[in-house]
Amino acid sequence: MSIPENLLAEGTHEAPAAKLVPLLEHTLSSAAVGLFYLDHQGRIVEISSGLAQLLGYNDQELRNTDGFLMLHPDERSSARLNLLTLIGKKKSNRAIERRYLRKDGSPIWVLVSIGHIPGPLVSGEPSYVAQVTPINKQKEAEQKAADALENWNFALDSAGQGLWDFDLEKSTWYFSPAWRRMRGIPEDEFVSGDTDEWLSFIHPDDRDRVAHIATDQNNGKLKEVSYEYRERRRDGSWMWIMARGRCIDYFPDGTARRIIGTDTDITDLKQRELEFAHVSERLNLALTTSKVGVWVADRLSYESTWDARACEIFGHAPIEGPLPDRHWERTLHPADKIRTLLHTSQCFRDRTDYACDYRILTPAGETRHVRTLGRLSKDADGRDQMIGIVFDVTEEVKWAEALESARRLAEQRAAELETARAAMEHASLHDALTDLPNRRYLDQLLQNISEGGMRKDDLTILHLDLDRFKQINDTRGHAAGDCVLVHMASMLKAIVGPENTVARIGGDEFVIALAPSPEPKRLKSMLTEIISRTNVPIFWEGQECRTSTSIGIAESDGKTDALQLLINADLALYRAKNLGRNRFAFFNGQMRAEIVAQKQCGDDILRAITRKEFFPYYQPQFCAASLNIIGVEALARWHHPERGILTPDKFLAVAEDINAIPDIDHLILQTALDDLAKWDQSGIPIPKVSVNVSAKRLADKKLIENIRSAQWARGRIGIELLESIFLDDNDADYAKNIEALTELGADIEIDDFGTGHASIVSLLRLNPYRLKIDRQLIAPIVESEQQRRLVKSIVEIGKSQNIEVCAEGVETAQHVEILREIGCDCLQGYFFGRPMPAEELTEYVRSENWRKF
Repeated sequence: MSIPENLLAEGTHEAPAAKLVPLLEHTLSSAAVGLFYLDHQGRIVEISSGLAQLLGYNDQELRNTDGFLMLHPDERSSARLNLLTLIGKKKSNRAIERRYLRKDGSPIWVLVSIGHIPGPLVSGEPSYVAQVTPINKQKEAEQKAADALENWNFALDSAGQGLWDFDLEKSTWYFSPAWRRMRGIPEDEFVSGDTDEWLSFIHPDDRDRVAHIATDQNNGKLKEVSYEYRERRRDGSWMWIMARGRCIDYFPDGTARRIIGTDTDITDLKQRELEFAHVSERLNLALTTSKVGVWVADRLSYESTWDARACEIFGHAPIEGPLPDRHWERTLHPADKIRTLLHTSQCFRDRTDYACDYRILTPAGETRHVRTLGRLSKDADGRDQMIGIVFDVTEEVKWAEALESARRLAEQRAAELETARAAMEHASLHDALTDLPNRRYLDQLLQNISEGGMRKDDLTILHLDLDRFKQINDTRGHAAGDCVLVHMASMLKAIVGPENTVARIGGDEFVIALAPSPEPKRLKSMLTEIISRTNVPIFWEGQECRTSTSIGIAESDGKTDALQLLINADLALYRAKNLGRNRFAFFNGQMRAEIVAQKQCGDDILRAITRKEFFPYYQPQFCAASLNIIGVEALARWHHPERGILTPDKFLAVAEDINAIPDIDHLILQTALDDLAKWDQSGIPIPKVSVNVSAKRLADKKLIENIRSAQWARGRIGIELLESIFLDDNDADYAKNIEALTELGADIEIDDFGTGHASIVSLLRLNPYRLKIDRQLIAPIVESEQQRRLVKSIVEIGKSQNIEVCAEGVETAQHVEILREIGCDCLQGYFFGRPMPAEELTEYVRSENWRKF
């Protein structure tokens, strides 16, 4: 190859240019890439030998030929156009992928970069230089990758795999046709991929878990995920999906930029899993109940495996994996060994069902009779194996030695069924932990007595409950609690004797049915012994467990139904617990009357709430210095349609039992707000109304709504809380509502201060508007100097914290004088006036009779 002279014409000095010719010729001949020159008509002027050889030519064959003939026919037109666009450009065209043709006609992919040479090559016409790099291997790799991707997509689609691709940077989703089909979504329908919309289709039981996984993957915490969940199809049915996703690109902060994954419809698989689990459960139950062991043996090698029950039958601990060589053979009784081995070999050889009875010797030297049954099958690899079951028939053999083999099998099955039935019957009527009769047993016993099967006039029922048993479970653990229960069961049976029934009917509850009823002296002795022995601590693993017993006793009078007698004993137990626990109480007529009265009172309270029969009485509160009215306290009253006006001591306890206190508090507060508005309209100066709020009412969100709706009364409502309420550090609702009430302008007042368990720290934390000293502390101050000092200390504590102090129970003029002297701010009591209805309060305020003091 020679270098065209015009390429050297621009040299300033001929000598250096002449030296350059060999160097350029060497470059053309040895370049790693192909080079060639074209004249203005596109004919090849020079071509590197390497490029010529790549195309299957030598230099001379291509020189002075049309350069476009090297191109694939599909490439020639665009190549000519591209060449024309280079005229006048100073830079080469960008590299373009082209297909060239080898001499044998086969195509080859190359990367071509062509530049225009402005100097004259022939007669001053333009010319070009081209650089060629073969990329056939890269193109083949790209094609293989494209084919692989197409095959992968086809495989996914054919396998029902739904493909999805999430670009978080662009917030765009791609969902494959298979993904849409499994959900019943048309292929041309737009799917936004909105997370909230997607989660709305997920089963509620799976929604939070799936949302958490998706969030973690989007945040970059999880690179790969694989999880199952349920999703609702368009037709409303539910399907199970196995979702797999992988993050393939991340933002600089580590969060996901792009995630791809597949969804697989595994509904049928999950259904089969559920069915298989159900069948397995029934099979395991059947095997466990029937005490059957399972074994598998290879037909050719005799290699065997046993399950845990089979190992137990043969007297071994469970053996993992195949048994040691000839292990089963060594367990055979010498007298049965040859017969059993011959029969086994014949069944394996003839591929017949296997059935054999023989004796074995356990490692402990015990002789057992077993029966094995087996059938030939194939394992997962297609190899023959015998699968069978083994029974321990030792007892059946002993029972039926004199009977024929046919009857032996029938009696064996009958005995097994009877044993199972008896065990199931016993289990259904007895407590699993203590083996005492359970509630079902007791109900049947009492039902038989009630129906006349036993004497119902000679029955005493004791209902026992262990005190503080929950603390034992919480602090020592349930194993310790079980130990206490077993000890209690054994102790009770020993005390009452085998002729009486001791039943466990609940967690820590026992019932004793004494029939016939013991003499009073004997009964008292039993009760005393039970309580005394229960108080003796039990030690479990070196830890002391202490408890006690509360007992309710109901004795039959010959008329009371046995089932009702159990109810009566339960009521007596309730009374024993209320009296302080660790004692016994007898049911009597008075208790019944009280219960009936409580039930009637509870029903009346619920009706009274509906009829709004609860309303407030008001007791005035006075400034200690000026004796001006500074407020009133609203006290609950019940206008009973038959019993007249009732004070709280007549209904409060029952109302609390039936959870009616919050409703009563609501009625009192609403009426007090209405009365305050009426007094304002009438010109009656009542600056403030204080209402009592129970613990349950304080945690009620409706309380906040009531106060918020009365914004006109801001700063004129006092919320009186019992001292014990605000000390509950663990109740966030209390603290939250107290804060909300304060923000709404309600003053927090602490009622009955000094009688509870308040601490100064708790008081400082709450920072109430007012403390009300309980009347129990105020009453003795007239006679007791010590009591005066105590009250004065409370007043000083309040003043030090800018808390107003109000004294309740001001009964005499001496009370007024002393309380003024020690600096009490507010006075309330019968000396000034008893609680009165709203109408009487109006006249009372107008008369100002209290000022006569």
